[in-house]
Amino acid sequence: MKIKAYLKPTCGWSNGVRAILKKYDLPYEDIDIINYPDNYAEMMRRSGQQLSPCVEVDGVMLADVSGEEVENYLLANELVEANPAEADAPTNSACTDEEHARMSSQTIRFF
Repeated sequence: MKIKAYLKPTCGWSNGVRAILKKYDLPYEDIDIINYPDNYAEMMRRSGQQLSPCVEVDGVMLADVSGEEVENYLLANELVEANPAEADAPTNSACTDEEHARMSSQTIRFF
C-alpha cells in the first residue's frame, strides 16, 4: 500500500492521521504543506480543495479528513484488520489552544 499524507507539522487533525497510520504500523510519506509551498500546491491540485489533512491511499484521495475517517476508510476497504490498540493522539479533534499558540509564532504562508 502506498500512502501519501499531506499534513501540517503541528496540527490536531494532522496528528490524528499520523496516530492512525502509526497504530496500524503503515509506512507513509509525511508531506509538509506548511513549510514547502510546492507541497501545498500539489495537495490542492491532487485533492481539488484547500483544506488538510489529505491522505492518498493507492491513488485514492481522502480530502480534508480526520484520523478517524482514515481509519474507517482503511477498515471498510479491508486494507487493514481491526486493531483494538488505542491511538497515541486524539484522532478526531482540532488543535489545542497550546498548539495554536505555538503556531502563532511561526512564519505565515501568503499564497
